[in-house]
Amino acid sequence: MQYIALDSRAVLTVGGEDRTDFLQGLISNDIGRVTPDTAIWAALLTPQGKYLHDFFITEMNSLYFLDCEAQRIVDLGQRLSRFKLRSKVELGIGDSFTVFALLGENAGKMLGLTEMSGDAKPFADGIAYVDPRLGAAGARLIAPRKAAIQALRGIGFVEGAFAAYERLRLMLGLPDGSRDLVVEKSTLLESNFEELHGLDWDKGCYMGQELTARTKYRGLARRRLMPINIDGPIPTPGTPILAGDIEAGEIRSAFDGIGLALLRLDRIKKSEGEGVELVAGTARIIPRTPKWAHD
Repeated sequence: MQYIALDSRAVLTVGGEDRTDFLQGLISNDIGRVTPDTAIWAALLTPQGKYLHDFFITEMNSLYFLDCEAQRIVDLGQRLSRFKLRSKVELGIGDSFTVFALLGENAGKMLGLTEMSGDAKPFADGIAYVDPRLGAAGARLIAPRKAAIQALRGIGFVEGAFAAYERLRLMLGLPDGSRDLVVEKSTLLESNFEELHGLDWDKGCYMGQELTARTKYRGLARRRLMPINIDGPIPTPGTPILAGDIEAGEIRSAFDGIGLALLRLDRIKKSEGEGVELVAGTARIIPRTPKWAHD
């Protein structure tokens, strides 16, 4: 069992008596599902339904904790602040908290968690929860760094390398914020938010909901973020993927022979039918369909 401090993540807090209604009108998932026992994954969109931020949400001590990208936390706070108006909402940065990934077959069990995605429980002056996207991704912990490490070591965890988390994430096909999703361009359906439980169709209106629903019911999603194997040198993010002389997608994050890529579904199908290899730079690209995908 390993703990890995995710220093690329940070914590934004949302408090105040109007905090639930405030977030419910903005995010893609149902904030009503969040309790001290349940965490969710959600996104903030533009009015046109394009990606701005994604985050995990947990609740502790009458505060929502948003596990988000550290380098973009100020932008997230500023965007949320624009919608406060007269709402009784308080936004803050949880400087005293660190986000950890917890890996290992019994990692969640040792913290008293079930295998159910989103299951949450207090631990080490913070809150631990199973990744709401996919239980196979392990657990996460938001807690003061020193207290968390002491408590984790006390039940048999050892410090792990970020590479272990990155490899698992890419093998499972899970995106990592703006490394894999393009701000003000990506959509939720092409980014697998439906399959990975980051989208609630029954929650009512939220910012960007109209375009997201239209894309779903008119079948307008033509591209898909997919896990890939890479045979050759790792291409840089943004490198075009070609099927012959036709562009079929582009590389997103990648590491150690695996990665994620945004692929044109029609061109991938055509290349498979014609036996045309996909290449990015000098590397051969082999798409993989994850077990959780609907099609």
